Amino acid sequence: MELLKQQRGLIGSFLALLVFPFLVALLDGQTPADVLASNTGNAKFIQGLLIEVFVLAIYALSYDLILGVTGLLSFGHAMFFSVGAYLTGIAFKTMGWGITTTLIAIVVASVVQALLFGLVLPRVKGITFALVTLGLASVFHIIVQSTELASYTGGDVGLQGVVSPELLNTVTHRFRFYVVALVAMFGFYLAFRRFVDSPTGRVCVAIRENENRALMLGYNTFYFKMAALLLSSFTAAFAGFLHTIHQPIVSPNTASLGYTVAALLMILMGGVGTLSGALIGAGLFRLLEFFLDRWFGHSASFLLGAVYVALVMFLPYGIVGTWYAKSAEMTAGRERLLALVGVGSKK
Repeated sequence: MELLKQQRGLIGSFLALLVFPFLVALLDGQTPADVLASNTGNAKFIQGLLIEVFVLAIYALSYDLILGVTGLLSFGHAMFFSVGAYLTGIAFKTMGWGITTTLIAIVVASVVQALLFGLVLPRVKGITFALVTLGLASVFHIIVQSTELASYTGGDVGLQGVVSPELLNTVTHRFRFYVVALVAMFGFYLAFRRFVDSPTGRVCVAIRENENRALMLGYNTFYFKMAALLLSSFTAAFAGFLHTIHQPIVSPNTASLGYTVAALLMILMGGVGTLSGALIGAGLFRLLEFFLDRWFGHSASFLLGAVYVALVMFLPYGIVGTWYAKSAEMTAGRERLLALVGVGSKK
């Protein structure tokens, strides 16, 4: 019971998102059966938009783990996501693999790319590490656009025409895939929360705060940073797996620096190192992007940039981060206000 009380906000959010498509369907004159049957309508469209939010939230979580929790600034994080996306597309379209085999391949690829980044960890840190990761990701970005591999990756036009397995087909089974993406998002969030609260996670936080002190206390920080990289790599690659299933076209842009910057913006908007801020930031990022583009067209990019500037100016720690930082002051202010109201009522 105590655990349920602690997680009531999380459980409430999960249940609200689970029933939301049905509420949209009822307002649109459809029935719950139409949602389950993936019939065309606003409910199906909203599910598709929210699936994009869930995928971005998983991706943002993976970046928050290495940057916000462990303090590793990486400019090549998009490579983790893109490897999962491209590998999924090639596995389904060219290799004819099923979901299980593809996921096993993604696990292997996640370990390999994390080890590739980890090779330089004992030698470089800070901005130097960021530049090395940018170089590795740039090489991958060039490779997926090369004409030599165009039969697999689609070259500079991207990998197109990927047919997902019927079990997770987002066209014919939209609500099923919606539930899978929703469960995956909350599952990764809980796993990351458990990781941060574990002894390993505590050392990762200590590395972020002062790596030299952690070394002085006897911790081999390389292994802890590798643990964070491995978990982050798999999480981002799994987000790429979901991305390819939902949108059967993989653009080379998913491997670019801009996609890493998108992850950075999401966690900055939500709150760096808070984990829950990654979820909120991803939702705000995608919904703002969608509605501003829908309402203002070519001016959307300018307005989106203005929103970022405003958030940095007025919420310097992000939405969740500022809430944590100011919660004590808000609690004290609320108590003073209630005390004043109580005195006024006695008079």
